[in-house]
Amino acid sequence: MSIAVVTGASSGIGEAIVSWLLDHGWQVVGLSRSPVQRNTTAFRSLQVDLSDDAALRQALNGLETPQAVIHAAGMMAAAPLGELNAAASQRLWRLHVQAAETLANHFAPQMQAGGRIVVIGSRTSRGAAGRSQYVATKAALVGMVRSWAAELAPRGITANVVAPGATQTPMLSAPGRESSPPNVPPIGRLITPQEVAALVGFVLSADAAAITGQELVICGGASLK
Repeated sequence: MSIAVVTGASSGIGEAIVSWLLDHGWQVVGLSRSPVQRNTTAFRSLQVDLSDDAALRQALNGLETPQAVIHAAGMMAAAPLGELNAAASQRLWRLHVQAAETLANHFAPQMQAGGRIVVIGSRTSRGAAGRSQYVATKAALVGMVRSWAAELAPRGITANVVAPGATQTPMLSAPGRESSPPNVPPIGRLITPQEVAALVGFVLSADAAAITGQELVICGGASLK
């Protein structure tokens, strides 16, 4: 049975990815700040603050090398120029970029051919007014993951970013994004976490072995505007 490590397993996209993996026969270790209960022995909840690098590295030391690493944990902070907060930038960077780096740095050297690294990015990585701090971390993820893909391709391991548009998750109503509400895309509704999870599932499959170093956007047509 294949093993996956998934961050952000307690809610939103991370929770949906855990469900998809369990439904498709994977064993899953879910990392999140709050404990997660699943009625199956195929799931293990690991409680850790992903923005605490020392705590994350300690938690990873006890884990078996997985076939897939999916970094889905995230947060939003939105503010216009003149109101940017350095502490918010640091929180975003630690959770989005530093945690992804720690995960890949720990597991990639031992991963076997067919291994997969997937990071949840954002279709706003190319810029979005009022969200520069958030966007900066998501743009950094693209460059970082593309660099990993170039390193890992000769070993048969892929690394990709799955970049959703506005997705119906608790993060949409989280404090800190009042100044930049989500826009409904042309399809007339928000993306569902299950749709993002299904795309991640394809990226994990053998059929996606030739897809690496990509930012795969799922946005309901928002990028067409």
